[in-house]
Amino acid sequence: MSEDAPLILASESPRRRELMKALGIDFQVYPAAIDEEKLHREVKNPEELVQKLALAKAQAVFDEHPGSVVLGADTLVCLGSRIFGKPADAQGAREMLLALRDRPHRVITGLALITPGAMTPLVAHVGTSVLMRSYSDDEIAAYIASGAPLDKAGAYGIQDVDFHPAAPVNGCYFNVVGLPICATSELFRQVGITPRIDLGVTSACISHRCPFVGLGP
Repeated sequence: MSEDAPLILASESPRRRELMKALGIDFQVYPAAIDEEKLHREVKNPEELVQKLALAKAQAVFDEHPGSVVLGADTLVCLGSRIFGKPADAQGAREMLLALRDRPHRVITGLALITPGAMTPLVAHVGTSVLMRSYSDDEIAAYIASGAPLDKAGAYGIQDVDFHPAAPVNGCYFNVVGLPICATSELFRQVGITPRIDLGVTSACISHRCPFVGLGP
């Protein structure tokens, strides 16, 4: 890989952007336009689906910027066999939050990294178990009225301080936010990119028992 190849994040998520900044890597943002609904119809296994979504995003942006290194990511919330992406509207958000209330579920993030000249992209996924607290109907209504759930998989952000949706998290906390930083760092290292990780972020990741243990504070 060329050392001067620009790095692109193929995502419009402000949470992923902030976590990428914490890695200390220079990057640009180009959101990918893909047919997510088509993949949702075709692929039912959540781990496979989330990786295909991440790869489709990365490939779409790489096709427009072929000299760049492109990272795609996608996050899904899984409750049993049900897969939750972003809610279409307030009613969809309410239905998701009611279904998740006081129940455990899994959050899965897929990652795909495409580099110039590479034969195949690097693809990975990380899963985290999350138990939602028993929030009230009034709390749900206030949260939806704030607009915060509408751009988030499963209609919630684990980092939302006011709503505070989750109880225990078993696995990588930042995976639930939208970008597992240790797994992302490992992909970057495989193509010669060395993150300068913020020590506070690394400590928080490890404190939530991130399964990637190669990075320490």
